[in-house]
Amino acid sequence: MPATNAAIWFSSDGFDPASKGINGRRVAGESFLRGFFAHAEVAEFVSIAHAQSDHAAFAEMAKANGVTAPLRHVRLDAPAAMKPVEVLYYPAPLVSTEFWRRVPFGAAAWALCGITHTTATRNVMQAVFDMRSAPQMPWDAVICTSHAVQASLRRLMELAEDHLVRRFTGGVMPSRPLLPVIPLGVNCQDFQPDAGRGRALRDRLGIAPGDFVAVCIARLTPDEKFDPLPLFLAMELAAQEVRAFGGGRLHLIFCGQFREEVWSGVFEAAARELMPSCSYHLLDGGDADERKATLSGGDAFVFPIDNVQETFGLAPIEAMAAGLPVIVSDWDGMKDTVTPEVGFRIPTEMPRAGLATYVSHRHLGGTDNYMQYLSQLSSMSPVDVRAMARALSTLALDPELRARMGAAAQARARVLYDWKAVIPQMQALWAEQAAMLAHARMKDGTGVMPRDAGLIPVGPAPEEMYAAYPSRRAGPDRRLRATDASQRPGPRAMIQLRNYAFRRRFIEDTGRIEAILASYAADGPAGATEAEVSAKTGIPLQLVARSALWLLKYDYLTEVP
Repeated sequence: MPATNAAIWFSSDGFDPASKGINGRRVAGESFLRGFFAHAEVAEFVSIAHAQSDHAAFAEMAKANGVTAPLRHVRLDAPAAMKPVEVLYYPAPLVSTEFWRRVPFGAAAWALCGITHTTATRNVMQAVFDMRSAPQMPWDAVICTSHAVQASLRRLMELAEDHLVRRFTGGVMPSRPLLPVIPLGVNCQDFQPDAGRGRALRDRLGIAPGDFVAVCIARLTPDEKFDPLPLFLAMELAAQEVRAFGGGRLHLIFCGQFREEVWSGVFEAAARELMPSCSYHLLDGGDADERKATLSGGDAFVFPIDNVQETFGLAPIEAMAAGLPVIVSDWDGMKDTVTPEVGFRIPTEMPRAGLATYVSHRHLGGTDNYMQYLSQLSSMSPVDVRAMARALSTLALDPELRARMGAAAQARARVLYDWKAVIPQMQALWAEQAAMLAHARMKDGTGVMPRDAGLIPVGPAPEEMYAAYPSRRAGPDRRLRATDASQRPGPRAMIQLRNYAFRRRFIEDTGRIEAILASYAADGPAGATEAEVSAKTGIPLQLVARSALWLLKYDYLTEVP
């Protein structure tokens, strides 16, 4: 069973939208953990984290989700303790730090598994490049949530490999990580529609029984989600078509939040100007009841993404789970998730080769920030307004088609995108990675042997990198003796005076430092070596040596000539 498990690299920032802020990455992370707790067949749940507070948050989430299996916490600076679990799951595309951190234990000590969310940032692009030059191994994996994002990662790796081979005289690149396509999941039961809430919402907003309601739950920003103006244009065209056939009024409900208040006025003014025949409603996306009411009261879900920040599109899956037909752009992950049986994919376009290179260069060099980069690309990524209008009017005029598509969407979500179906795919991947590890260990190749932790090129030991800085580095055999420090503060008071606690890090426990100084003092003018003090106190030699340097720094010890 350990072969199908993974230790979860846990930080609240990746899994807690309630306290850290709602965005797709955190919503997906929280949903994954709930699905993992509910459906994983494991003997224990293992978290690996920087801080005890993160372990406590992981345990709290487990408790809230009814976990009764044992929980085990592993310190991030002692990762080998995750054994017998063989895979470390990282809730983002893998960063090179994780590969380097594994080096001292051997490249086959464990496998790494990441997952794609946004891949358009400079940090992620740099991470993919760094991955191919870091000690990444073929048993590592990056889960691609769509075939489109899988293709983009492959292209990034091809470009990195081409550069590295040219740079280093035609060398052969090592194998890439596994790039399996496994979708994000949802807990479908959470999105079961509530007819009463839906009717109450429509009554509250003055929506007549024969009217058509298009809904969208999203982060409301034209820069990093979608430009709403083409949707407004499509709504007005559809309204004219529906009116010509005697249909009801069209309504558009956005349930979301404005990260920047400026967009609230833009959305409202553009809706008033561009779709005067339609009604525009705005609900608070931070309110779970409003989100539930929105999906329960809508007739169709619209999601006209035109932004490279998107890689999968979780919101349409939630709408499908709620039994709504969907109208989405033919874009990234929605190419996989939305079929003709469940809705419409609206054609999209991007700049041809050479037209937007300058945008990438300005972003790379820092002239344009990430939002400016996204906004410029969005402005050159049209979604077919006329096709979107036809999809809207088709659904508005055909309640039976809406019902068929909605039922098919709900069935598709339950079969393919419920965590009950997705978690086993992830566990199967982890088992494959564990099998590759076992094979590598049997071969015992040179590439998987442990290496000196002090010689990691992106973070070498200080004595390697800064060897030319000091006057000298003394050996462990020198003799040190205690000085007469009776007229000044002792180590504990000196530590407080220096306020080492401000940085929340110090080289050693104060009590041990005092015990080490007492041992040196007991040996009188002849002094002692680090090994002698270690033997007398039972404190490990390395800790004695580090503490002795601090005691020398504050003149509690001096060297015996």
